[in-house]
Amino acid sequence: MRKLNFSQQTGMTFIGLVLVIAAVVCIAVVGMKVAPAYGEFMTIKKAVKKAASEGDNKKNIAASFDRTASIDNIDRVKGADLVVNNGVVSVDYQVVLPIVANASILLDFSASSASK
Repeated sequence: MRKLNFSQQTGMTFIGLVLVIAAVVCIAVVGMKVAPAYGEFMTIKKAVKKAASEGDNKKNIAASFDRTASIDNIDRVKGADLVVNNGVVSVDYQVVLPIVANASILLDFSASSASK
C-alpha cells in the first residue's frame, strides 16, 4: 500500500473555490441585468422592420411603430425617435443599467430595417 504525502497533493484550495464561485456569481448577476435589455432590443428591431414595411412616410411609420410598441411594451423608443432616410428606418439609443452602488453598464443599440 502506498503512503500519501500531503505536501504533494494537488487540487483547489478553499480560497480558490470561493474566488471561482464569486467570479461566477458576478458574471451571472451582470448577465441577468443585461439580458432584458437585449431582449427589448430584439423586440425593437422587429418593430422597426415591421413599421418600415407598413409605412410610406415618416408619420405613418411612426404611427405603426407606436402601435407595435404599445402591444409589445416597448418603453425606451418612441415613433418620434425613428430616423427615415431613403426608405431605411433606423433608431439609435442607449441603456444605462446600474450594477451595484455607483457602478453601471452603458449599452449602445442601433436597430435598422436594412440590417439582417
